[in-house]
Amino acid sequence: MPAQRAWVRFLRDPHAVFGLAGLGAIAVLAASAPLLFPGGPWKMVAMPMLPPLSPGFPLGTDILGRDVAAQVAYGAVVSLAVGIVSTMATLLVGIVLGALAGYLGGRVDDIVMRVTEFVQTIPSFVLAVVLVALFTPSLAMVIIAISIVSWPPVVRLVRGEFLSLRSREFVQAAIVIGQRRARIIFCQILPNALPPVIALAALMVASAVLLESALSFLGLGDPNVISWGYMISNGRTVMHDAWWVSIVPGILLFVTVLAINLLGEAVTHALDPRLQRREAGVA
Repeated sequence: MPAQRAWVRFLRDPHAVFGLAGLGAIAVLAASAPLLFPGGPWKMVAMPMLPPLSPGFPLGTDILGRDVAAQVAYGAVVSLAVGIVSTMATLLVGIVLGALAGYLGGRVDDIVMRVTEFVQTIPSFVLAVVLVALFTPSLAMVIIAISIVSWPPVVRLVRGEFLSLRSREFVQAAIVIGQRRARIIFCQILPNALPPVIALAALMVASAVLLESALSFLGLGDPNVISWGYMISNGRTVMHDAWWVSIVPGILLFVTVLAINLLGEAVTHALDPRLQRREAGVA
């Protein structure tokens, strides 16, 4: 019942409706990229800098005569893939470390929190730039760098949830009946600590998309794949003559991040424990 009520609240939230619509459109664009543009985004197909709405090229061409529509479609694939994969990796690391620190406490908690605080003292973007620059720029390295700079907030959130839940009656009952520590952590406490983590994960995807675009804009992205950040960087020198080369991917980047943030707000509202208690009291 609580899960059903949360789902109903989520679907009734205008933020969720607009977020799902925007993100759904970007996802459809990414999924259909190989079908709509089988030649790929790098192929020179027409005269350079054809304006939007040119015959056969609804978004025009770039400075080398490549189809901008094909580039933004394949760029959507990269942005969504980096956002989702890096967030999943971040959650895996953050949840495990936060759960161990919050439940075990003592020396384990001290070590985990000191490492977390050390990573947080370094600006995340600067650290990501350094990590990617030290190695050969690739999509895998970008994902690893984003994951490395993004896990501290997850650790802090999960640790706080575990600290508040480990003294609850159901946890003490599990200890009394002799359940193993791993089972208590991942089967008893973790499911109850997940709602705020899910809300945070939605916002982390948006941050990862922006960070990947920033790295690509600086020339630190994978040179073998197209990305919105690369497109914005590639078109900035011809903004006066071919504004669409940078503006179109910039608009799609804005729409994607806005849609994900709207979904994050809707998830946060749907999982708000105060609303759950209020509805339970009314029921």
